[in-house]
Amino acid sequence: MMRNIKRFIMLCLMALVTINAVATGTPHQKAVDVFLSGLKQSKPRVILADGSQANAASVLVNRIWKGKLCALSIKNTSQQALSIREVVVFDFNHGLSGNTPIYGESFQKLGQIGGTLAKPEDWGSYSDRAHYKIPEPEGLRTAYGMLTLQPQQADRLLVATTSCNRFISRFSFDAKRLRISMDCENLLLKPGETWNLEEFMAVAGPEREKLYDQLTRAIAVHHPKLEFKPIPMGWCSWLCFGPKVTAKNVSDNTGWIANNLPELKYVQIDDGYQPWMGDWLEAGDAFGGGVSNVLKEIKDKKLEPAIWVAPFIASPQSRLFKEHPDWMVKDESGKPMRSDKVGFGGWRQGPWYALDGTHPEVQKYFTELFKTMREKWGCTYFKLDANYWGAIHGGVHYDKSATRIEAYRRGMEAIRKGAGDAFLLGCNHPIWASLGLVHGSRSSMDISHSWDSFKSIGKENLLRSWQNGRFWWNDPDCIVLTSGGSNGVMDNAGNFTGDKNAKPGIPENEFLFHAASIYATGGLLLSGDDLPTISPEHLVILKKLIPPTGVAARFENEKFEVGNTTLKGETVYSVFNWSNTPVKRTVKLPAGKYRLTNKFTGKAIGVFQGEYVINDMAGRSGLLITATRVAN
Repeated sequence: MMRNIKRFIMLCLMALVTINAVATGTPHQKAVDVFLSGLKQSKPRVILADGSQANAASVLVNRIWKGKLCALSIKNTSQQALSIREVVVFDFNHGLSGNTPIYGESFQKLGQIGGTLAKPEDWGSYSDRAHYKIPEPEGLRTAYGMLTLQPQQADRLLVATTSCNRFISRFSFDAKRLRISMDCENLLLKPGETWNLEEFMAVAGPEREKLYDQLTRAIAVHHPKLEFKPIPMGWCSWLCFGPKVTAKNVSDNTGWIANNLPELKYVQIDDGYQPWMGDWLEAGDAFGGGVSNVLKEIKDKKLEPAIWVAPFIASPQSRLFKEHPDWMVKDESGKPMRSDKVGFGGWRQGPWYALDGTHPEVQKYFTELFKTMREKWGCTYFKLDANYWGAIHGGVHYDKSATRIEAYRRGMEAIRKGAGDAFLLGCNHPIWASLGLVHGSRSSMDISHSWDSFKSIGKENLLRSWQNGRFWWNDPDCIVLTSGGSNGVMDNAGNFTGDKNAKPGIPENEFLFHAASIYATGGLLLSGDDLPTISPEHLVILKKLIPPTGVAARFENEKFEVGNTTLKGETVYSVFNWSNTPVKRTVKLPAGKYRLTNKFTGKAIGVFQGEYVINDMAGRSGLLITATRVAN
């Protein structure tokens, strides 16, 4: 009898503990359930060109859920054409705290959005709203393509569209509301006509990387990744020479690469060789030689010719614009639209005009241009810059039924047709609209020789490193290892001792932070240095990054303190100190014993089990640690 009473008391106590645990966790996790419920129960609506809401009897919005995915469409059930500004597919009070951290993509690659729901922040270099002046619905801060939210002590939420064939999705929010819409650009929906909108996804889960796995698998159904192997390695002229690059600059680096590091096989001539934006088959006077001759020299050295092109833009002084103004995106009066009238006019030789990817003659021009560069010039790598202008807002297209997303995608398909088997790198491009169209994607602003740049560009790249190998190969921009000297020597813990022979310049810890962040992306490896001037010590660091792994380091959260890259036979840990002062970092190891090695120096750290603790990791430093399993 006493045994049964004791058992009953024990069961009651266990139940009480369980109820208390559930009650403790419920308020946080319940917020996720409330969010998803509110999303699905919200009522869609259609906004017409004049800003009014369409009568529900004249237009029907369908939302068909299948698990985490939702097919969206709109049908005009009236007897007259309707000019549709946007379809608001979900609009609800999200029920989350204003302090909820967020991350979202911008329309174009130079911006990202972070902070919290109540206090969003423009991350990256140039925001959609301020720099490119892309209108935001109802003045709400807006992300494009996807948005993640991290409620306190609860599962992370991810909402996104898994396709971008015609419409760009917008995730607009404030401290209380989330408004998800499709920008329909005032296009006409004819009586009886149906538009299939982009597929939508809503998922929740505890692990950041696993949510991104789900998203990228769903996107692959609509936009399969363009395969290209091996991951390109090479050299780019921009960082060291900018728009003043000459044929001799390229020739000098080509010779050095051929003799010292032929693994950097793609030698890329960047902006500056052409006389004007748009005149890509001509060489400017300052270049000092025919571009095709320089490319031939690269080929003769058994390297691969690569070139920068900004296909969607034209300077007003260019031959292209003067001869074919009718090829440009128009303003409402029917004249070529200056891009600075609706947004950013371009970084040089502007204000730019944008070529209309819906125009049949433009598509033919794109194909012939890239066919010439591929077949006659021998280019096997194209850096496609200023692609944002191919999807510029506020213009009128040749095909009046096309969105700006369609204009960009049609133009890119014509480019792909001409480029054949060459590698295509998207740069300054619309992120979601480029899905399935490029082999590589620049994931940050241009790097420069400073700690502020290493830090900000490192963050931009790591925020997007989940895309690497899933959508395309990420391009974190160039590795830079020249600046005028070193301020120390690194030990195995990432600390530095003084060097009496050091010259003023970037400290070694900052160089290694930058190199480790490039490695952690798992993407392209391009040198941005004038390589004949690189020191033997920094050449060693460059070689340590060869070849790229193709695998992005996986991090627990967006603090990016310790990430792991799992490779065949080893794991490489990327460890960062983003602050100015020493910190403690703990590398958690899987079960078993592991031999740890400093990847940059090759020096043994020791054998560890469970974890490896760095008690005083130097400020502004990065460290790569290779871990190999030790047999018991």
